Amino acid sequence: MIPLMLDLTARRVLIFGGGDVGARKAAFFEHEAEVTVISRSFSPDLDGLAIRRQETDLSALPDEALRGFLSGAFLAVAATPDSGLNDRIGRLCAEAGVLFNNAAGEPGDVTIPSVVRGSRFLVAISTRGKSPAVSRYLRMRLEADYADLDMMIELQEEIRPMLRETEPVQAERARILWEILLDDEIRAALATDYGRARALAIERYLHA
Repeated sequence: MIPLMLDLTARRVLIFGGGDVGARKAAFFEHEAEVTVISRSFSPDLDGLAIRRQETDLSALPDEALRGFLSGAFLAVAATPDSGLNDRIGRLCAEAGVLFNNAAGEPGDVTIPSVVRGSRFLVAISTRGKSPAVSRYLRMRLEADYADLDMMIELQEEIRPMLRETEPVQAERARILWEILLDDEIRAALATDYGRARALAIERYLHA
């Protein structure tokens, strides 16, 4: 597997299973994709999510009915407690050319990562299903240790065009931006006073 960032705007994502696992998967996709959850019952965790619901007993459906659901889908997630049913959905996805994630059963061709998300960055973490605890640990550490990252990205975005006007050598510009990133006083200031952090960066690295 290789990591990719995909734009799922207006893409159809199907979640088979409306329990707690299905609700977590739906919450992952609902901000961007057109999500439909297919199940005979639905977790309260789905309430308030921007999703469609299709009530049906999946275990009673023949393959042809499942293929009908898959028509036009970009990605499907099997999140039922029945691994045999999940695997059957996966085989049908392979036949239809639909990307597939399996919450329980034979691995699909898509892994849904743990995500650290800021307003200006996105980090995805995966242990390929081997240790969800490690994925969660890494996410928690990144959230705690790099709480200033959004502000640092904003500062770097503001400083870069200033550097292009004063420093003609790209390698030197890259070095200066790296120095700003590693400056503990600037990072500390970012947590409470962006203006001060910006002034420090300009004074120390643009007017040296």
